[in-house]
Order: sequence, then structure tokens, then C-alpha cells
Amino acid sequence: MVAQPQIREGSVLLEICLDSVESAVNAERGGAERVELCAGLPEGGTTPSAGMMAAVRQKIKIGMQVMIRPRGGDFCYSADEFGIMQRDILIAKQLAASGVVFGILNVDGTMDKERMRHLVELARPLKSTCHRAFDMTSDFTQALDDLIEVGMDRVLTSGGRKNVVDAMPTLAQLVQHAQGRISVMACGELSKSNAKAVIAYSHVREVHAGLNTTVTSAMKFRNQKIAMGTLSDAEYQHQVTTENSVRELRIAIDSA
Repeated sequence: MVAQPQIREGSVLLEICLDSVESAVNAERGGAERVELCAGLPEGGTTPSAGMMAAVRQKIKIGMQVMIRPRGGDFCYSADEFGIMQRDILIAKQLAASGVVFGILNVDGTMDKERMRHLVELARPLKSTCHRAFDMTSDFTQALDDLIEVGMDRVLTSGGRKNVVDAMPTLAQLVQHAQGRISVMACGELSKSNAKAVIAYSHVREVHAGLNTTVTSAMKFRNQKIAMGTLSDAEYQHQVTTENSVRELRIAIDSA
């Protein structure tokens, strides 16, 4: 049975973006109602492995959204990449995800409605969220109407800005235009210091945040002559979401 988030009456739902079992457990303990499970967070999030989906689902009872993104970069996908997205949605369904997260654009910056509709229908009965491909569209109002037309349940957006505080008027306009036909979920450097203002101004009922803290590797032997990745100084550290950081954001949200 697919787990569903338990939302406090009158509360704004908190979703945490993360990439590990440890972070997912901490998010649940800290008061999040849902996680967005990804791999490749430095690239903005890509599809996690089947093993990761299964492990996280086994450890938490709250909602688990799964990122469906075959690679980093833009959101205009080839036929092969679209095929991968379809297969990954089926895997997420088999592994008891609560929902899937995806977005596909045409070369002119409009929503690829035909392929988006196909993925929405393939995912059902899971909920479908359009990720920040929305923020890369050429016309937010038209893109929102397109998402409603194809049956998307939710859109994740920072209003087209890096920091959602700088786009609060745009976010409020999107919420007003949606008129409850689709949920608008705010993101973009959301924190305990700005969450209350963002919620009060925009009237969103869902927010999304990444709260990673750098953890230093326990490795004692370190070969400094070679690096396995392209990120500078990243070989001997990784990112974890802490229970306390989620709890602090939860408290800030509840005060809104």
C-alpha cells in the first residue's frame, strides 16, 4: 500500500529534498510530511536507484516523491530519455512511491503537453508533480494552464528566481491563478528565517526545502593525487539532512 502524508489540520505541508536513507529518516523525525527522493543533487536532482527507493520506503512512513529525471541539464528529452522516464515511473510505482516528479519542455520553452500527459496517465494512481522545469518556461501563466490541462497535481516553483523571497509577488499570482486546480509548492532557498514571510504573502499550502549539512568522511587514508568526481574538495565529504534542521523549519512554518 502506498503511504500517504499525514498533514496536520490547517498546517502547511513540508517536503524535504534529499538523497539518502539517513536524511529521509531524519526528515520524518523532524516533522516533514513528505520527502522528494533524488540522486545527483548537485545537478538539481536525477532519478534515484531502485535500491535507494526500496530502502527509503522501508524506513519511513511519510510520503515519498521520486524524481524522474534521466540526466542533468535541460528538460528537452530525446525519445530514448523519454523511454527511460516511463520505465522509471513504473519502477517507482512498484516500489510504493507516493508520487513522481518530472517535467518536459519543448525547445521554445513551452510545456511538452503530449508527453507530460502520457506520464501523468502512466503514473496514476500516484500523484504527479512538475518540478522546476516550470521555472525555465517562457510563460508562467500558460505553463500553469498547460499543467492543469494535462492533469498534473502539483507544481514546484521558486517563481523563476534563485531565492523565492525575490519572487513572492509572482508566487502569489500563480496561487491566485491556480484557484485550487493545482497545488503550487514554494521552493528556492526556503529557510526558517524566510518561510513565514513566504507563506503569509503567497498563501501557498505546501513548501519544499533542501537542508543539507556537510559531513566529513571518516576515511583516514586519503589519496590527494586523484579525484573521482568533478566537484572540488568533494571526495571526502557528503551531504546529510539533519533532524534538527527539519524541526527548526517545521516550527517556523507552523508559526506562519
